[in-house]
Amino acid sequence: MYLLLADDEPAMAEAIEAFLEYHQYTVDWVDNGVDAYEQAVRTAYDGLILDIMMPGMDGLEVLSRLRREGKTMPVLLLTARGELEDRIEGFERGADDYLPKPFDMSELLVRVRAMLRRRDTYHSEERTFVDMTLDRDRCMLKSPSASVPLSRKEFRLMELLMDNPRIYFTADRILDRVWGMDASSEQGTVWVHISYLRKKMAALGVKAVIRSKRGVGYALEEEE
Repeated sequence: MYLLLADDEPAMAEAIEAFLEYHQYTVDWVDNGVDAYEQAVRTAYDGLILDIMMPGMDGLEVLSRLRREGKTMPVLLLTARGELEDRIEGFERGADDYLPKPFDMSELLVRVRAMLRRRDTYHSEERTFVDMTLDRDRCMLKSPSASVPLSRKEFRLMELLMDNPRIYFTADRILDRVWGMDASSEQGTVWVHISYLRKKMAALGVKAVIRSKRGVGYALEEEE
């Protein structure tokens, strides 16, 4: 799982980063709200850990901007402020959980795992991009006039791309997110499934396309 940690206390941030990486999370760290916002906009993180009191832009403002722009990744707020009013404000702005400092690292791990479980178990029945709809209930890809069935892996790959439009994923990242730790899967498997999806999208005649950039990866974008 890929997390963004935003905290302006280097010692605290280094401890959190080391602890989470020990527990098999990949963590990017920034020390201010402006960088946190920019990183969250352009990178497909599985979850964010935001300190409220940060220079440049506080964690609540980062959260508010992301939610206004339709970013739905789960967010855990960290802060030395533990008053009820602060917690309520965080939840009203779209936070998933709230952990006041100081805290035990084991509690942080439990909160992160719970936050990510909620992300994995909640899905709306349909996801739409341009004129293409992913029907999660029926495992189908649809245009306004037609539909095609998807295999399980095709569905999970399209779900990843549609949940993160215009964000490029490397083949390795796709393998990790769609195939997990299946050692028998290789990068060529990603290319084959991308090819299948492109053919099905062409049959539907939709304006969405899966683009590839050498050395960068694959992304779902609108046809020019």
